[in-house]
Amino acid sequence: MNQAAERAQAWLKAPYDEETQKATQALLDEGGDALADAFYQDLDFGTGGLRGIMGVGTNRINKYTLGAATQGLANYLNQQFPNQEVKVAIAHDSRHNSKPFARQVAEVLSANNIKVYLYEDLRPTPALSFAIRHLNCQSGIVLTASHNPPAYNGYKVYWSDGGQLVPPHDKAVIKEVRAVSADAINYDAKPELIEMIGDEIDQAYLAEVKKLSLSEGGKEDLSVVFTSIHGTSITLVPPALANAGFKNVSIVEEQATPDGDFPTVKSPNPEEAEALSMALKQAEAENDDMVIGTDPDADRVGIAVRNLDGEMELLNGNQAASVLIYYLLENWKQNNKLTGKEYVAKTIVTTDLIAKIAEGYNVPCPECLTGFKWIADIIRKREGEATFIGGGEESYGYMIGDFVRDKDAVASAVMLAETAAFAKSQGGSFYEMLIDVYVKFGFYLEKLVSLKREGMKGQEEIAQMMQDFRTKTPTTIAGEQVLEVLDYQSSEHRFPADGRTEKIDLPQSNVVQFVTDKGTKITARPSGTEPKIKFYVSVNDKLDDKANFAVMKADLERRIDNICKELGL
Repeated sequence: MNQAAERAQAWLKAPYDEETQKATQALLDEGGDALADAFYQDLDFGTGGLRGIMGVGTNRINKYTLGAATQGLANYLNQQFPNQEVKVAIAHDSRHNSKPFARQVAEVLSANNIKVYLYEDLRPTPALSFAIRHLNCQSGIVLTASHNPPAYNGYKVYWSDGGQLVPPHDKAVIKEVRAVSADAINYDAKPELIEMIGDEIDQAYLAEVKKLSLSEGGKEDLSVVFTSIHGTSITLVPPALANAGFKNVSIVEEQATPDGDFPTVKSPNPEEAEALSMALKQAEAENDDMVIGTDPDADRVGIAVRNLDGEMELLNGNQAASVLIYYLLENWKQNNKLTGKEYVAKTIVTTDLIAKIAEGYNVPCPECLTGFKWIADIIRKREGEATFIGGGEESYGYMIGDFVRDKDAVASAVMLAETAAFAKSQGGSFYEMLIDVYVKFGFYLEKLVSLKREGMKGQEEIAQMMQDFRTKTPTTIAGEQVLEVLDYQSSEHRFPADGRTEKIDLPQSNVVQFVTDKGTKITARPSGTEPKIKFYVSVNDKLDDKANFAVMKADLERRIDNICKELGL
């Protein structure tokens, strides 16, 4: 009997219920990849916590894996905060089973004498991060699989600062979870410890979003199409835009109803053009200025704006983040708010253009590993010493201010719209502001290539690709000399030309990065939330005149294509 089958045998008896036992037996009868994928490993914390396909098995999201995760978290919290009232806030998205899963998690926590604040209905992830701090909780949980397909769900855990778990808490929690057997999960809920929350927290959060505003210019003239893509943002983005003074906001009604099947899209991911196709069609019909769309748990936001030809064009996360950071810094400067104690932040796979912009304003831009939990970690470490203005990552995640400690599509939607409104009030556009940024700080262009590799075999393929990338370092790529190799797993920054090695002062992570003599950066990393390996390619050049924008854009695109071709991407 193989390991997966042995693990599955334990699910054929109590404490697993009859329905679970039947489903497990069916998997055992079927055998093969389905059984192996369900039981070959325990779900682990990635960049976004637990995430997986719903179903029976140790490698699946179900009431037992969530029960064990919650029991382990409860044990850890009670150890960390002895003789205190431990409090946890819980939210959930629009996915199938998210609401009952949230209730079950609340019951397990209450059974362990933990006070629970449970959102009455679906809410965006940033609202949960806000609630943790607002209610002085020690932890928080949101039931979501973000932008994954409908078969997935997940469980993101937050600490008292409102950020997702980072070392040492992440590994300490999972150690507790591993020690929990199925019959050790305490399901004896204490209803008196579960308090429902909703509108009062919403209003406090919306008030903080409104305070972010730096300009009122053009808000009444800007026309916006908004889509929640069947997710949670429908609860807070429309009121947030209204509070900020936007009068011309139309909603894609066909996508406004929360629905875990996400019936109108192939994938509810604003990173993919198809997810915003209905919004784009509506914007063209109404001649609107801007499209804004969020993923199901409202931590990522995608936008489209009118380009130089007057056509709606989707911008990638690097472009949107660069213009947003430029708008923030320029207005902080104009408002005499820059004192020398402010900073912005970005991740290692996000465009270096953000760092160049920050440098232009003499504002530090610390860099961290992929995932907003690391930006939250920077904020926590600098609390009281410096002011966080904003930050972003290429995967359509942005955060302004520090009242939320995760990427925030609600606040970002408002501030991206404000940026577009300001540009329009000055006789320009969001797109023209992007080109101005390229002229002032350098023309950076990026491309992301994601290769999907599912299941146990897929994980093995991804591991092999990373090993090859790590050990078979090319000396040149598409005619560019490789000057630097950064291996974040070994913490080594190597310089092949002279054999020098420096230490990377960041936590270890399975990431490899090449830097060439032309400033090109190529990065490989397995996704922490999806069965994918991701390759990031960034090229740049100096743009002296905006009249040369189209020519240089075509040249940079060719460079990216040549690099991808040589690397087999």
